[in-house]
Amino acid sequence: MERSELTADLSLSRLVYGMWRLGDDMDTSPAHVQAKVEACLAQGITTMDQADIYGGYTAEAIFGAALKAAPELRDQIEIVTKCDIVAPVGRHSGARIKHYDTSAAHITASVEASLRDMATDRIDLLLIHRPDPLINPDETGAALDGLVSSGKVRAVGVSNFRPWDMDLLQSRMTARLVTNQIELSLSAHEAFVNGDIAYLHQHRIAPMAWSPLAGGALSKPGAMREKLDTIGADVGADWSAVAVAWLLHHPSGILPVMGTNNLGRIAQISDALKVQMDRQTWFELYTLALGREVA
Repeated sequence: MERSELTADLSLSRLVYGMWRLGDDMDTSPAHVQAKVEACLAQGITTMDQADIYGGYTAEAIFGAALKAAPELRDQIEIVTKCDIVAPVGRHSGARIKHYDTSAAHITASVEASLRDMATDRIDLLLIHRPDPLINPDETGAALDGLVSSGKVRAVGVSNFRPWDMDLLQSRMTARLVTNQIELSLSAHEAFVNGDIAYLHQHRIAPMAWSPLAGGALSKPGAMREKLDTIGADVGADWSAVAVAWLLHHPSGILPVMGTNNLGRIAQISDALKVQMDRQTWFELYTLALGREVA
């Protein structure tokens, strides 16, 4: 599978397995989680996407139990995780209100918890999960630089940031922000024209796309679903593979983050690579997404 080089010594698989629903599965046993990871590896998908808050701060530990049971998996994968969302559940049940925390103390504590929960000595890519209105960029930037220097984190990036948010944080850092994970799909396509993708493309920063299937909205009957089905039928792929291929076709090098607990669906994630997308097909889908012809 094609890979995306984020730094001189860190690359991610072009398709990423998202683990935000890991704790929702009926079976969260180490063996079942291991089966999911192995189904990804069989396709060349080596990058696993986590966040401390997933599953009410439980998903990392569920994943870590699988890595403890099968430690040989760790060196075959890259782990992405995120921090700064504090919700009044789990380890943060004492919080009075959901909020963001980009203080050095919180980032450091979150990384230590993630390392412990996932039974690993390093995080390959750490993202600041949401822009924090109270961010102190000098403090946050120094904390992230320190984690990279320590080797506990190999690279850092952000999620859901706007270009100016990235510029502010980057201005106080030595390490380079290597990605911005944003919502991108045929239903959430504003980033292609609002400057978000243009900024990342300009700075040669690979975007990561969360919810590339719009949370299942693209599966609903209608003109979009019919077109996705028609395109997919030509190569023996379903509608979801075409929707992901639409993102893969963009020259900025988008990395879609695909989340499912179904082993059969996991085994089909790479079907998106079967779909050959040309410019006019891309615009056919974009036109349906806009609900109008481009100007």
